[in-house]
Amino acid sequence: MNSLELVESFLEFKELKNIDRNTMQHVLEDVFRAMLKKKFNTDEHIDVIVNIDKGDVQIFVNKEIVDDGEVEDQNTEIAYSDAIKIEPDFEVGEELTEEFKFNDFGRRNILSLRQNLISRIMELEKDNLYKVYKEKIGEIVTGEVYQVWKKEIMVIDDEGNELLLPKSEQIPSDYFKKGESVRAVVAKVDMRNSNPVIILSRTAPEFLERLFELEVPEVFDGLITIKRIVREPGERAKVAVESYDDRVDPVGACVGMKGSRIHGIVRELKNENIDVINYTSNPQLFITRALSPAKISSVDISEEEKRAKVYLKPDQVSLAIGRGGHNIKLAGRLSGYELDVYREGEVDVEDVDLEEFADEIEGWIIDELKAVGCDSAKSVLELGVEDLVRRTDLEEVTVEEVFKILRAEFDN
Repeated sequence: MNSLELVESFLEFKELKNIDRNTMQHVLEDVFRAMLKKKFNTDEHIDVIVNIDKGDVQIFVNKEIVDDGEVEDQNTEIAYSDAIKIEPDFEVGEELTEEFKFNDFGRRNILSLRQNLISRIMELEKDNLYKVYKEKIGEIVTGEVYQVWKKEIMVIDDEGNELLLPKSEQIPSDYFKKGESVRAVVAKVDMRNSNPVIILSRTAPEFLERLFELEVPEVFDGLITIKRIVREPGERAKVAVESYDDRVDPVGACVGMKGSRIHGIVRELKNENIDVINYTSNPQLFITRALSPAKISSVDISEEEKRAKVYLKPDQVSLAIGRGGHNIKLAGRLSGYELDVYREGEVDVEDVDLEEFADEIEGWIIDELKAVGCDSAKSVLELGVEDLVRRTDLEEVTVEEVFKILRAEFDN
């Protein structure tokens, strides 16, 4: 293998890996110099010229001309009698430059050189991929599903790079087949065993934010700002928006005429319900808007505890809580307050406050029940076991035990 063949083989590699011309040139020079340093113990008297365009490498060794019989280092010095054979005009003390033939390296060294070059280019490619995707964190990428596993899928981007979409970062109703196109946001980029690992996400709030930027020109242009986003992937999302232009209705612009703009986002998110609300710095008003579609009677806020008591009419409680408790959970996360729901209206004299059962029911269970609007015994019994298990994080056995205790109160 000669120098031309060697460099040409890596020119092809360069094109495949998208390594820029200057970087490739520096790598070639470094690898050749390392080999020359090993051979000559120094590379100070050597010039390496790499022509990437032609696929050519030239190595020139500079030697000092000394008197015959005084050559101490043949790598850096040449006898006068040998020098004048090359050029008769040479004199002692001058410097002679001669080309080092590539084949003088020897076959073993050439193979070693080739291996070092491959290794360096692979490292460069990994570093380049890491840097490119590190800058893309939070951006949407589109790729093709290449492999589907139980815990993750492999996605190939336009450049042939491998990206991973873990099951935990997929919407619960996501189902992908090999060859399908998939959109996701770059969640993080790690280095594992010197290899870049690019993790995608379809559940991150940033994914929803980028989709709004694609579908709503006012968001992309900055006329409308997305202040906060909270999601229960595949179920519900709440987006707080604000406009700095009084002429622009932020909610209307995001939803579009007859929902034209938001429908595309909902489809991408597998029919995830999206509530777009006007942002406000007034916490009471913000909580009221966050709990939509329920109509709130009043809100009592404790800034120290970051808790808010929300009072509603009995027929609005289920709306405020939402299916599976998603509405109230998201409203709490969006507003930054722990929300406690209370029924407004006449108190049933036969009903009993849950706090009265503190000696039989653990405090954390009572708090869990209150969080979904059940502050009395009858309000718990009205919902039923299955409904409470779905709305809270309580186990079915725990809920059944609570029902047993509460029913005993009214049976006596």
